[in-house]
Amino acid sequence: MITIKEVTTKFLLKEYVKFPFDLYKSHPYWVPPLISDELETFDKTQNPAFKSAEAYFYLAYKDLKIVGRISAIINWNEVNNQQKKKVRFGWWDVIDDVEVTKALLEKVYELGKKHQLEYVEGPMGFSNLDKVGVLTEGFDELGSMITWYNFPYYKKHLEELGYVKEKEYLENKFPFANVKTDSFEKVVPLIKKRYQLHELNFTDTKSILPYVDKMFDLFNASYANLSSFVAITDVQKEYFKKKYISFINPEYIKFVLDKDNNMVAFSIVMPSLSRALQKAKGKLFPFGFYHLLKAKKESKEVLFYLIGVAPEYQSKGVTAIIFEEYFKTFTEKGIKDCIRTPELEDNIAIHQLWKHFDPEIFRRRRTYRKEI
Repeated sequence: MITIKEVTTKFLLKEYVKFPFDLYKSHPYWVPPLISDELETFDKTQNPAFKSAEAYFYLAYKDLKIVGRISAIINWNEVNNQQKKKVRFGWWDVIDDVEVTKALLEKVYELGKKHQLEYVEGPMGFSNLDKVGVLTEGFDELGSMITWYNFPYYKKHLEELGYVKEKEYLENKFPFANVKTDSFEKVVPLIKKRYQLHELNFTDTKSILPYVDKMFDLFNASYANLSSFVAITDVQKEYFKKKYISFINPEYIKFVLDKDNNMVAFSIVMPSLSRALQKAKGKLFPFGFYHLLKAKKESKEVLFYLIGVAPEYQSKGVTAIIFEEYFKTFTEKGIKDCIRTPELEDNIAIHQLWKHFDPEIFRRRRTYRKEI
């Protein structure tokens, strides 16, 4: 018999966060999150996402043992501003029993029906900066700190329950050796001169902070035309600024400014922390923090996390300036491999940015949809 219990206490929330640690115990490709980070994400007093969203968390039990978890989420900005009658599900993990998945998803349907919503989509988080998608290809590739890993049966469960593909995401990688300077070094001086642009690099976090709000504004403008995009609010900007910016290598953040110092493009790259997170096993102490700091300093693999260009500067070669600056930084640091985080399959513009580097699609993931 399957029993579903809503997470209403701190004890149950810890059980919710720790369940994947049991499900994927000793798995070579699963990258555990930091338990403290996950708890903060689900804390309504800490995460500003709850100001424009509501979420409920559920655990599934069989024979008094936890066998699955799920979150049911409504992003009210999406529902009210974009008129998308959608309830989301996320942070879904389950044993290979489709009946457990079915019982968990019933809780998502209940929330959707309560608010007269029309369909469910997932897995996805509160916003576009959360993890997204069920892994459908690339199960033998090491995961990352900004993606979910899952077993192949997750996809089968959803399709057996009548779900259909909603959005497809691609993850690409390429060796840094593929980056040839002739793809940008000739055009960069011309682009800078034509549009009166200049790059901005950093060596310390303090210097970055005055630009962060402008960066998030540009992020919202850059992706506004994507059907799945929900803008980041001012409160969320402050939250992400405090939580993440200080931990990103300052030399991995690049801005492009115009003659009036208005930001026209930005990019954030992060060192791969996957192996360090596996060693940390979800905890910063006593040794997790050491492993993460070591990886931050020494990792020879990087993740292209975010890149954005002002709409009026798109298709004008501005990203060549960013790539030239990264080429200098990566050469100095001895970077070996570059990974692109999940990008929508139909976002042709973003895929065109990378074509000169001969990228390889090594993982695919998707969100699924079902009418309720």
